[in-house]
Amino acid sequence: MIQRIQSLYLLLAAGAAVGTWFLDIFKVTLSNDQVPKYFNAQSNFMVFVVYMLIVALSLFCIFLFKNRKLQFRLTVLDIFLAIAAIALQYLKVQDFANAFESTGKTIAASTYLPGAFLPVLILIFLIMAARGVYKDEKLIKSLDRLR
Repeated sequence: MIQRIQSLYLLLAAGAAVGTWFLDIFKVTLSNDQVPKYFNAQSNFMVFVVYMLIVALSLFCIFLFKNRKLQFRLTVLDIFLAIAAIALQYLKVQDFANAFESTGKTIAASTYLPGAFLPVLILIFLIMAARGVYKDEKLIKSLDRLR
């Protein structure tokens, strides 16, 4: 189970998704207030739920090593969830910044923090895991033809 490389990739994807729960994604400093405001996955319910689903699905896929077809399908579903998480995160960060501007406050500085790039790592790890599952399935099919 863990000796397969795709299991390691799935575990790394789940770990990166858990990291998004605790790391800040975006920082805004207002011109009249020097205390920065932070946006993280726990700031928005939808973003948090999507990352929870990514973690749950990644960990579930690790234990599907005997059913490679289902493991591949669920990993591809997890890839689509990761893409949706990136898009949702971007939209919610824009809403977060626009909320300050709509109240008449001026944003002095805003920046993405390292936690914002974890979803890209999640996507890369999931793609590598899907490739590993696909290669395993292809290898098993070629061995079955030889018998």
